Amino acid sequence: MREELLAVIEKNSRIGLDELAVILGETEENVLSELENLEKEGIICGYHTLINWEKTSIEKVTALIEVRVTPQRGQGFDKIAERIYNYPEVHAVYLISGGYDLLVILEEKSLREISNFVSDKLSTLDTILSTATHFILKKYKDHGTILSKKHEYEREIITP
Repeated sequence: MREELLAVIEKNSRIGLDELAVILGETEENVLSELENLEKEGIICGYHTLINWEKTSIEKVTALIEVRVTPQRGQGFDKIAERIYNYPEVHAVYLISGGYDLLVILEEKSLREISNFVSDKLSTLDTILSTATHFILKKYKDHGTILSKKHEYEREIITP
């Protein structure tokens, strides 16, 4: 039940306990107990809402910042990642393969705020060797959800 439960709530965290129980063929009590266990074990870390900010009046800029670092002896990249993810501006931090070591994701109100974060906070850390910043211009799909669906019956007009 555990894997199926996780798959269902990953797609729709707002699904009701009663509907979950029917889908899983379990009692509501068993499903609730399993959800609580998954939360206690740190497997379920939170519940989030995916928002298409482009359809609101709120300005948001998302940046992907590749970071090359010098890992610390005995701690690898963990200590550096922790310093970075403790900044409230940081949306996510990933250890990655390739030419850079970490990928930092920021969501701010303006390009200037992101630029200031990179120059004033990130680049000043003594273990940071270099950064490369990429700005998201448009999101088409996020967390498995298509954000800007094309009209299904949109046809091109052809004239002779």
